[in-house]
Amino acid sequence: MKYPASLPLHLQHVFRAFASRNYRLYFSGLGISLIGSWMQNIAMSWLIYRLTRQPFLLGLTAFLTQAPALFLNPLAGVLADRISKRRIIAITQSLAALQAIALAALTFSALIKPWHIIALSLFLGFVMPFDVTARQSFVIDIVGRKDYLGNAIALNSVMFNFARLVGPALAGILITSAGEGACFLANALSYAAALAALWALNIRKAPPSPHHHFLRQLAQGIHYAWHSRPTRALLLLTAFISLIGLPYQTLTPIVAREILAGNARTLGFLNSGVGLGALLGALSLASRPSPKGLPLIVALASALFGASLALFALSHLLPLSLALTPFIGAGILLLLASTNTLLQTITDDHHRGRVVSLFTTAMMGLVPYGCLIVGALAHIITAPATLLICGLLCLSAAIIFTPCLPSFHAELDTITTSLTHPDNLPANQHT
Repeated sequence: MKYPASLPLHLQHVFRAFASRNYRLYFSGLGISLIGSWMQNIAMSWLIYRLTRQPFLLGLTAFLTQAPALFLNPLAGVLADRISKRRIIAITQSLAALQAIALAALTFSALIKPWHIIALSLFLGFVMPFDVTARQSFVIDIVGRKDYLGNAIALNSVMFNFARLVGPALAGILITSAGEGACFLANALSYAAALAALWALNIRKAPPSPHHHFLRQLAQGIHYAWHSRPTRALLLLTAFISLIGLPYQTLTPIVAREILAGNARTLGFLNSGVGLGALLGALSLASRPSPKGLPLIVALASALFGASLALFALSHLLPLSLALTPFIGAGILLLLASTNTLLQTITDDHHRGRVVSLFTTAMMGLVPYGCLIVGALAHIITAPATLLICGLLCLSAAIIFTPCLPSFHAELDTITTSLTHPDNLPANQHT
């Protein structure tokens, strides 16, 4: 693909993964689906709180959506290393569409009850670990070039956070004008774009890898990750931030309604502010020529997230709260996307699915348990106090992690330099 001559060179560098036809298709289809998913996330949290007014049920709903990930993500990684990732994604996206249709039907018919939302959240919780792990490890197959991998992961983050910017705002407007059911229906329809793009991809079949017993492959993946010092450090930091910090979103409906005296639109704009910051952070990562220097970004991003969350907890003014949300989003994005890029760059192809599954376990699997903790703690000491504690703990984790940088920074630089050498680039690029 040749870019227009009028496009500045630095923008050509930022969007270089779009040289792959496969990636252009994947980006557009999944982007539409993600907007629908964010609309549903906001609608579900608002609906359960509107029906019950119970902070604990907010935490329980979020918990059930993600709780199975802790146990299923490692299994999903083995599966992704054994069978077609495209087939896995097609099945999971279809099942998620059915879940959205069920929510829409129940809501439009006025039959929706809290237990419906809880049960359907649990159903989605069993589907998403296989979807997320397959999609994350599918990136290298889509772009076909390892030197495009970091850029493609960053652009995936751009796509995700553009959806996070647009989806909640659309949800807030749609909920106030047409109700939560309209958001569920929009999400169900959005999966058609993702499935169409998925089957239009031209993916070269990967050479077969040796298949051992399922549990033996799982153990090999864990051993591989634990005995790589950089991988182990990055996974542990991600796990801590995911348990303590990322569940903050469970309490944002309470902040929007009780602290800032707002409504569903306020909640949508708070989430969109997070998405804006994450989008800007993703664009900055996409402009980087190589993964070198990303370990320091991981540490700084953790500190930025923790400090911003603590200040957000202390704010009682809507303009100040809105101003802080982009810094929260940038911190989360820079931490998770940088970690993802580093892990996928230093991991060999035969272990990629399993290492990615450990990352998604650390990123997603612990969040629901954190949601239960913060939901229960907010019931006892209020939502702002809970958010303040979470922010300060994340800031402390960043401070503790920082002295570890010199011990593995040189090792990462050596590995990434080797992997991005032209002699190591695969030839299977589809443009």
